[in-house]
Amino acid sequence: MKYKLFFLLAIVFALQLQAQTNSNYNIVWNTQSKNASESMPCGGGDIGMNVWAENGEVLIYVAKSGSLNEDNAMMKAGRIRLKLLPNPFDGKTFKQELHLQEGYITIDGENNGVKATVKIWADVFSAVAHIDITASKKINATAAYESWRYQDRIIKSRENFGNSYKWTGPKNHIYKKDVIDFNGNEVWFCHYNTAETIFDVTVAQQGMDAVKDQLYNPLKKLAYGGLLQGNNFVAAGVYEGIYVNTDFKGWQLKSKYAASKHALSLTLHNRQVDYLGEWHQSLKSVLGAANNKNAFEKTIAWWKQFWQRSFIQIDNANANTKGWEAGRNFQLFRYMLAINAKGEWPTKFNGGLLTVDPVFTDTSNKLTPDYRNWGGGLHTAQNQRLVYFPMIKNGDWDLLQPQLNFYLRILKNAELRSKVYWNHGGACFTEQMENYGLPNFAEYGQNRPAGFDKGLEYNAWLEYEWDTVLEFCLMMLEEEKYTGKDISDKIPFIESCLRFFDDHYQYMAKQRGAKALDGNGKLVLYPGSGAETFKMANNATSTIAALQTITKRLLALPSKYLNEEKIKYWQIFLSRIPALNYSSFNGKPTISPAKTWERINNTESPQLYPVFPWGIYGVGKQGLDTAVNTFLYDTNVIKFKSHIGWKQDNIFAARLGLTDEAWKLTSLKLQNSGRRFPAFWGPGFDWVPDHNLGGSGMIGLQEMLLQTDDKKILLFPAWPKNMDVHFKLHAPYNTTVEAELKNGKMIMLKVLPEERKADITIMLQ
Repeated sequence: MKYKLFFLLAIVFALQLQAQTNSNYNIVWNTQSKNASESMPCGGGDIGMNVWAENGEVLIYVAKSGSLNEDNAMMKAGRIRLKLLPNPFDGKTFKQELHLQEGYITIDGENNGVKATVKIWADVFSAVAHIDITASKKINATAAYESWRYQDRIIKSRENFGNSYKWTGPKNHIYKKDVIDFNGNEVWFCHYNTAETIFDVTVAQQGMDAVKDQLYNPLKKLAYGGLLQGNNFVAAGVYEGIYVNTDFKGWQLKSKYAASKHALSLTLHNRQVDYLGEWHQSLKSVLGAANNKNAFEKTIAWWKQFWQRSFIQIDNANANTKGWEAGRNFQLFRYMLAINAKGEWPTKFNGGLLTVDPVFTDTSNKLTPDYRNWGGGLHTAQNQRLVYFPMIKNGDWDLLQPQLNFYLRILKNAELRSKVYWNHGGACFTEQMENYGLPNFAEYGQNRPAGFDKGLEYNAWLEYEWDTVLEFCLMMLEEEKYTGKDISDKIPFIESCLRFFDDHYQYMAKQRGAKALDGNGKLVLYPGSGAETFKMANNATSTIAALQTITKRLLALPSKYLNEEKIKYWQIFLSRIPALNYSSFNGKPTISPAKTWERINNTESPQLYPVFPWGIYGVGKQGLDTAVNTFLYDTNVIKFKSHIGWKQDNIFAARLGLTDEAWKLTSLKLQNSGRRFPAFWGPGFDWVPDHNLGGSGMIGLQEMLLQTDDKKILLFPAWPKNMDVHFKLHAPYNTTVEAELKNGKMIMLKVLPEERKADITIMLQ
């Protein structure tokens, strides 16, 4: 009897655990889609897929992290088209479901007595996508690999906005064709970059030829592609067609005989090689993963532990509220981010691995499915940070590594910029830069005045914007604080980023006069920039807040990280950082964007960066009223306020304890997208899906529920008391906090380790 009781209790616990994740957030469609714009995301590891059924066929766009062509455009792996005969998807019974907790999609259909299920999933641990087919009767299947890159393609001028040339693309610019062919009963496909790429053009443009051999170059001779294969499938010829507005060729495989089960796999592989045969050999070495019998079980186990790390569920008793919608979409977007957990390259803010034909985002862009606005390998720091900051409180440190490793790889290139141009130390990272650490070719400026400083971008938006890298330094420091992980490998990076500001602004001061510091012994951060908005700034507040915070956090690290000499240097540097700037509106003290500035160029509010991301002001901290005044009364803050795209006013409001404003803006961000898949937001200022909007929405929701100040943990600092919520989030010092609020009362609080309960303050209003 005891054993039966134990077994029943175990079942109840398992059901409760499942309820705490998100099986009730599965997306189910009972009709087929009109086109790719009505696709559903799927993926894992570093593969992203858009899956939909159209006219009785299953179609899948596939993308793999790091598939970058000669021009640094991010290219799709291709499109898969699946047909079944007799066709179960030609009848009236249809169901497509995203199994969110397990990370896969099923498509079910029934027609004329034939029932079938197609299961689509990606191996989290190997770059393999799977299509598993089961049917109630024996059926035949055909699967085709479709590519629009079967020939050299002269691209339209607008198409260059998807690569690093942007508006500077050469006339009649060509995307070179892929190599695609049958290899027995498999379809092989590969793009092999030439030795010379946009990297070489950029190096020459920016006067870095003298150190070219020392520069990291991720594009040279990069081969990316893969193969489609299936058990009991044979080659069945090539066909041509047009999908939406793009011509393509399809290489088709068909089943040898009818069966009740069929299985296909798409193995993808990227590698820099000296010759294409080397790529072929290295691809063969990873093909074993496609036949791993335990791969699905291991992948499901990974997804289940992923969902148990953290969650936010709102108004679970009523699925018709804005709260429930926001909670569900929070989880959907977290899934979209997790499909690149093991990627070599960061998830891009402008669609990640989940873009489709651009005409569905902008009807004037009748371009190929490879297109996205704002580039593929191009890195825009202010956008990328919003994709990655929410991973901290979600406990998704594995998802964060591709972004941190991105910066570590290009440190030397950024340091060489400082050395070549100004002969001083430190790493000079620009706001929009290539994935090899040099400024974007187009944004660097084509019509530069004679003698203009080679180290500067001749660009009204980007000039002197060098401080955005410090937010990624903060992520590195947070990893140590949250997890206790040894970050010794990241300390040189953080120090180099700080040193640039010390060396460069003393260098700049000496170009103007005899003294390196002002009359108070402080650095003069001029010219500078308050984000892309307050230009030619003197002592930009966003830069000062960043330098103060990162330097203090560096000095607060355990003693093993810095020796006495370094501690002394950083203490002196800290004393040289200027104070924040203040002004007033309506007679109320506010934070000023800078000491002075010459023009306003964009619509950001960097005067509130001391609130987020830098945490100098916030709930429970000194000077909160000054920061609140800035949010409420600064006329530029008011004018720029919005929930669209990368706007972060919802985060400011949450950190300031402004509950109504925080919920209003965050719920607008996390409302249904208006597209068939609820979290395919955008384009906003960028593209679809808009990962900036999703990321800033996630951060806002987290900050409404939980804020931290070193060891202090504030619960519900900006949460509407009348809205039910159940959440689990992470806090510093290996802490997790799970709490449930119902009918205005907290009915459950679980803190691990338990001694951290003493550090919690509950702030229900």
